[in-house]
Formats: sequence, C-alpha cells, structure tokens
Amino acid sequence: MITREEGSAGSSLRRRDFLGVVAGGAATITGLAQEMAAAQPATNPAPRRPNVLFIMTDQQRADTIASLGNAAIHTPNFDRLVARGVTFTNGYSTCPVCVPSRLTIRTGCEPPTTGTYSNALPDLVSGQAEATEGRCGNYLARTMASLGYRTFGIGKFHTHPWDEDIGYEVHLHSEELYGSPDQRSRDDYAAFIRQQHAAYDFVEGLMGERTEMYYMPQMSTLPAPLGVEAWAADRAVEQLAVADERPYFGFVSFVGPHPPFAPPIPYNRMYDPDRMANPVRGDIAVDHMDEQIRWMNYAIWAEDINDTHARVLKARYYGEISYIDQCLGRVLDAVEARGDADNTLICFFADHGDHLGDHHAWQKESFFEASCHIPFLVSWPERLPRSVRRDELVCLTDLFGIATSTAGSRELREGVDVLGILEGSAQPREHLFGYYGTPGTPRFKIMVRDKDWKYIYMANGGLEQLFDLRDDPQELHQRIDEQRDVAERLRHAAASALNRVNANRALDANGDLLRLSVEDRPLTRIYQFDRSRGVTSFPQKPEDVVRPKSG
Repeated sequence: MITREEGSAGSSLRRRDFLGVVAGGAATITGLAQEMAAAQPATNPAPRRPNVLFIMTDQQRADTIASLGNAAIHTPNFDRLVARGVTFTNGYSTCPVCVPSRLTIRTGCEPPTTGTYSNALPDLVSGQAEATEGRCGNYLARTMASLGYRTFGIGKFHTHPWDEDIGYEVHLHSEELYGSPDQRSRDDYAAFIRQQHAAYDFVEGLMGERTEMYYMPQMSTLPAPLGVEAWAADRAVEQLAVADERPYFGFVSFVGPHPPFAPPIPYNRMYDPDRMANPVRGDIAVDHMDEQIRWMNYAIWAEDINDTHARVLKARYYGEISYIDQCLGRVLDAVEARGDADNTLICFFADHGDHLGDHHAWQKESFFEASCHIPFLVSWPERLPRSVRRDELVCLTDLFGIATSTAGSRELREGVDVLGILEGSAQPREHLFGYYGTPGTPRFKIMVRDKDWKYIYMANGGLEQLFDLRDDPQELHQRIDEQRDVAERLRHAAASALNRVNANRALDANGDLLRLSVEDRPLTRIYQFDRSRGVTSFPQKPEDVVRPKSG
C-alpha cells in the first residue's frame, strides 16, 4: 500500500532518508531511539485513502469488448481494464435511457425515488420533495467532496438544467446538443473548438449530424485529436496530474458511441462491414410487443433499415468504440503514472446499450439485453483480484455504494454492497428490477431478472414476455405460455417491488400489475438540429436555406 509520505510530494522525511542514517552509523543507540520516536509520525502515518475513478460511455452494449468474447472488435485498453480487476457479466441499466440512468448514478436511487422514468422531467407524487437531492440525498460528487475528496467531472452529464451544480469542484461539459447560443458559448468542449480551433467552429453538429442522419454512417468532420472523446481524455489527464494531498474522485463521461456513428479518420475505416454479423431477430410479433420500439424506430428514421445498412452501421459503431478505447488508454496511462495506481479503484460502465437492429429495433429504451445489459468492470489492485468474472446481478444503482465504500463511508442507498459481495461479507440481490415510463400510463413497463430468467410486463395491453437467459441468451424464444409458474413468481416479485411511493401507480386496486387498454401512439419524427444557430427544422421551401435572412 502506498503511504502518504511515499505517494505525496513535499514530505519532510522519507523512509530511504531514515535508513541512510542507520546505515551510516551516525547515531548512538539512545540517539537512534530518539530519532525513531521523532520520526514515527512522519514515517508511519495512516495510509493514503484510495482514489476513485468512474469512467463511462453512452450507449455501449455489453458485448463490445474483445477480451469478453467479441473477436470482431479491437479494444486493447478495455481489455486492460478487464485484466485489471473484476468483470460483472450481469451488469444492467435499470432504466435504459440517458437521463434516468445518469440520475441513478448520481443518486444511488431508482426511478420511483428519482421520479424520472424517461428522458423527461420528474413525475412526482404528493409527499415527494421537489428537489432531487431532497428526495434522494446529496449527489455522489457532493458526497465524495464531503468525505475529503478532490472531485472533477468531465464530459456528458445530461442534467436539467444542462449546467446544474452536481457537486464537482471542476466540472467540464461536453453536452451533445446546444439548446441556445448561451449554452454553446459556455459548453467547455464547444468553447475549446471556438477558441483554439476556430476553423471548425462552423460545424453545427460537432459530434455528427442527427435528425434523419441519426442512423446513417458518418465520418467526423474533426481530426481524431480534436474529437470530443480526445478532448475528454486530455482534460482527464490534466486533472490526474494535479498535485493535491487529497485523494481524488474523478468522473469521465464519454459521449460516444451514442449515435450518430461518426468516428474520425482512421477509425471510420477500421472495420469491414462485410465482416460484421447481421442483427439477431426473433418473431416480429414478440420483438415488437413493446410499442416503444415501433415508435422509436420511426422517430429516428430507422423503421426500414436492411441488413447491409445495419452491418455498415455496426462497423462505424465499432469504430467509435475503438476510438474511445485509444482515448481510454491515455487516461489509464495517466493513472499509472501517478504512482498510486494500485490504490485507485476504477469502475467502467455504460448508461445503457443499443439494439443495433437486434429484435427489429434501434436505439434503447427496451428491456432486451441489447438495450439494458451493459459492461460493468471494477478494479482495485490493492484489494480486488485480477481477471475475474462474476455473475451476480449488479446495476448502475450500486455505483454510489462502490464509491462511498471505497472512501471508507459506505452509503448504499438503494443499491447493494458490491465490494462486500466480492469480499464475502454481503449478499447479492435475488432479483433485479428495471423500470421505464411513468407508472399508471401506457408507457410503463417493468423488468424482473433473476439468476436464469427475465420477465417483462408492459402496461399497454398487459403484455408479458419471459425468456430463459441461460439457454436462450439472445431472447429469441418467448416462454410465457410454457412456464406460467416462473412467470407468476416473477410477476409477484414485480408487484412487490412496485408497492412503494410513486411506483404504486402501476398497480391496480388488488395490488396486481395494472393493465391498460391498448393504445397506439401516433408516430412522429424527432428533429435534433443545432438550436444554438437558430435551426429547428427543415425549411418549408428548400431555397429558404440559402436565402439571405432579412433584418
């Protein structure tokens, strides 16, 4: 273990200095004893507390790391993290979409407590505090700061408002969309481009075109060293080099591989689409039981993507991940350069996955594995074994407890004690629950996962799915009619989990899962232009784009 005097600059007495005195015979026995007594506070202080570094990506599936079984992808630095510690092969996002998953990370609480079940504002009930920290407790960064940690957060945080104070001493934003000229001017990554690389400031979508181009293969308009992932890695390296007596809690949040898939040169041509596998599809009647899938496919112009197009998109998606992997490597190098790397816990995870055409679906927001199963890597060389696989059910809710436990002040909130599970002092969860959509509305659905089975209930029509993940990991065989006993057991567990404030709106008067009449949601497109430049939609007339603006 690295002691304070060995790991910190400016120490007045180091062990090698003291041993030099003994070797030279410069002190009498009495004098030596006096020197030893005087030196004791400096040479044997309390061990330096561990650092904690969280690293996350956006929309990265669990099956995208080479050393975990994907021979088609090149990820040497993700492989480094796998070798450095423990891989949880059953890691999940319990609300697989950006805003609620990030709230879960910040608070250690599930959607019934955060009140957020989708990319919308919280939907609260009487008795719930209006402020998030009033409902959940202090955010993670604020909590770690109160425990004596230097804190920094870099990248995408997707808060509301976009620049919400979430407790970091240093908070550098790279949000993916700019809602106003003011936001673009104050976003740290956009400011970096404007101030230091102004030749690229004309680009509206610095991370690629969205709207109808959301699932179209692209190439970044910026060179790799100026991409948002490289920027985040550069800022992380700077923060890791800061001299400070305090341990650090750092959070590095990469924007990719979230669509659009626009890797920079040469990552745009790293993968041959003809070597990519086609999407895995089941019976479309089962795949599209979840109306959110049908609605989202249309919303982002992905309702009729064919296999050729899907393979090209997967190649660009893998290119994004390999680009991030190279950036990750520089962050890991900076951790190791400090000298206290072994006493640094690193946790890597994603907020959710991406269907990539599996189950006739794109985007996320379902409870198929492609959407909610995520990478979940935990390493701490001084305390945890290396290159180990564990199959306990873990999720983003557990991250709060991992960080605070490492800091010496365990606060689990609504998660489980992951470090305690690894050390044999805590029990794993029996069931893992996922929530999406406001309870009591047709959008609501709940997932229950146990060791072998996954049960999904959708309030819109009271539809059910059951998959045996042990024998059918790709979820191609609906088992609801064959295994009613299993379904009823997991349905009862779901109803019990919902018997709490806010979530109980999803129950009927008898305490069972609420079934609503089938509602077909009108299809609509999502437009994601650069509002900071005044662009909100396509023009009424094509010539309006080039027509000089009046006034």
